[in-house]
Amino acid sequence: MTKYIFVTGGVTSSLGKGIISASLAKLLQARGYRVTIQKFDPYINIDPGTLNPYEHGECYVTEDGAETDLDLGHYERFLNTPTSQSNNITTGRIYQNVINREREGAFLGKTVQVVPHITDEIKRNFRILGENGQYDIVITEIGGTVGDIESLPFVEAVRQFKWEEGSNNAIVIHLTLIPYLAAAGELKTKPTQHSVKMLLEYGIQPDILVCRTEHHINQDIRKKIALFCNVNINAVVESIDASTIYDVPLLMLKEQLDKTVLAKLKLPTKNEPNLDSWKNFLGRLKNPTAEIQIGLVGKYVELPDAYKSIIEAFVHAGAKNECKVKVVTIQSGNLTPENAIDKLKGLCGVLVAPGFGERGFEGKIEAIRYVRENNIPFFGICLGMQCAVVEYGRNVLGLAEANSTEMNPQTAHPVISMMEDQKDVKNMGGTMRLGAYACDLKAGSKAAAIYGKTHISERHRHRYEFNNAYLKQYKEGGMSTSGMNPDNGLVEIVELKNHPFFVGAQFHPELKSTVADPHPLFVNFVAASLAYARKK
Repeated sequence: MTKYIFVTGGVTSSLGKGIISASLAKLLQARGYRVTIQKFDPYINIDPGTLNPYEHGECYVTEDGAETDLDLGHYERFLNTPTSQSNNITTGRIYQNVINREREGAFLGKTVQVVPHITDEIKRNFRILGENGQYDIVITEIGGTVGDIESLPFVEAVRQFKWEEGSNNAIVIHLTLIPYLAAAGELKTKPTQHSVKMLLEYGIQPDILVCRTEHHINQDIRKKIALFCNVNINAVVESIDASTIYDVPLLMLKEQLDKTVLAKLKLPTKNEPNLDSWKNFLGRLKNPTAEIQIGLVGKYVELPDAYKSIIEAFVHAGAKNECKVKVVTIQSGNLTPENAIDKLKGLCGVLVAPGFGERGFEGKIEAIRYVRENNIPFFGICLGMQCAVVEYGRNVLGLAEANSTEMNPQTAHPVISMMEDQKDVKNMGGTMRLGAYACDLKAGSKAAAIYGKTHISERHRHRYEFNNAYLKQYKEGGMSTSGMNPDNGLVEIVELKNHPFFVGAQFHPELKSTVADPHPLFVNFVAASLAYARKK
C-alpha cells in the first residue's frame, strides 16, 4: 500500500519546502524505497507556462511536455528520476476538471461546491501517482503558506485524506520559521506556535515540525516547541541554513528525519541510506582545484530563479570538472557594441540564455559576435542558439538583415522562422513544441563526441526554428548543423569547427542535468572554459 507524506509551510514563503521534500525523498530512496514528489500550487493559472519569469521563476518542462513549477527541477536533480504532468497540479487545473465534469452532467444536477467537489478532485489527484503500485511513498508539497485564502481547499483536502487513509498511511510535515532576534540575542518560537495553531484550527495536527533557522536549536527550545505544538520531541527537526542546497539531505540525515518518517508510517528502516556518490559529489563541489568565471547573458538576470536549472547545471558540471564555476550575470538589454568588451572581458566562457521577445535580443547578438571573434567558449540554449544563427548570418555570411520573424516579421532574411504547426495556434498556454524529442547527431561532429553517441533525446520549449531554406548556405559558410530531428528535419544543434567551443542547442539541456548525471554539454562547456582560462 502506498504511503503519503504532505509537506506544508507556515509563517512565510520561500522557506524551502521543495528542498526539504527533495532531501527527504533522497534519503528514503537511498534506503531502497521507491519515491516520487508532487507539487500542488494554489494559483489559478492552469500551469506556469504563460507566467513571466519575474513572477514565478523558470518554467520547468518535463519529458511528457508539461510546463511545471521549478520545484520539479529540484525533485529530478535530487532523485535522478523524471517527473510528469501528474507531478504538478494547480488550482486552475482542479477547477477546470470539475467545471468540465459539471458541463458534461457528471454531478447529476447537484450544486457543485468547494466541499466536497473541489476537495474530492484534489484528493483524486493526490492518489494518481500512488495508484499503479509504482511508488512506495508519494511526497506532496502544498504550495503557499497555511492561512492563505487560496490554499484553504488544499489544506482541507489534506485533512480529509489523512482521516480517510489513517495516521499510519498519511502524515503531515509542517515547515516553519524560528527567527533570530539579534537585539535580544534569542531564537523565537512564537511564529511556529501560531502557525501550528492555525493548522490545528483547520483540523490538522502536524506529525513532524521542520524548523528553518539561522542558529542551532538547543534541547530546551525543542522541548518548548514539542510541548506547545503537541508533537514528540524527536519530531522537532532542525533545518539550519546551509552553504549549498546539496548539504540538506545530509543535514536531514543527521536529524534522523527519514527514521522519524518511517516510524510514523510503520515502515521498516531497511538498510542505512547509501549516500556515497552524493558525498563524493559534495567533496568535489566543496574542494575545487580551479575557479573560472562564466557569463550568463539573459534578459531576466535580476531574478536568479529565472535561470535556476542553468545555474544548477553549472554546479553539477563544475563539480565534475573539480572546478568552481562563478556565474556572472549580464543583462542582455544593456549590451551594446560600445560596451561589450568591458562587460565580457575576463570571462572564460559565455552562455546566452533562452527567452522570448525582442527586449535584449540585440544584446545577445552582440555578446555572440564578441565571443566568436575572440575564440571564447560559447554555449547558446534555445533563443541563444537562434541568436547565434542570426549573428553568423549577419556578420559572416553577409546577410545584413538576417533576423528571426519573432523579432521582425518583415525581415528580408528570416533565418529563424515560426514552425509551420505553430502558425495557426491561437491559445498561448501549453501550445509550444514541448517535451522530449529525438535528435540524430552527425558522426565526427563535436556534439557526437560530447555525447558519445549519435542518437539522443532532449526536452524542448519553443515556437521558432532554424529556417531550412538557408541550410545549404550556412553549411557552405562554415556553420555545421550537427544535430537534426529525424522526423521533421528540424535543426537541433549548430556548431563551428575552428573554435574552442561554439555550440548552440535548440533544446534545453539544463533540464536533464542531475547530481548523479551532469549533462555532457555543460560538462564539456565548463571543461572548454577551464582550458581557455589556463591557456590565457
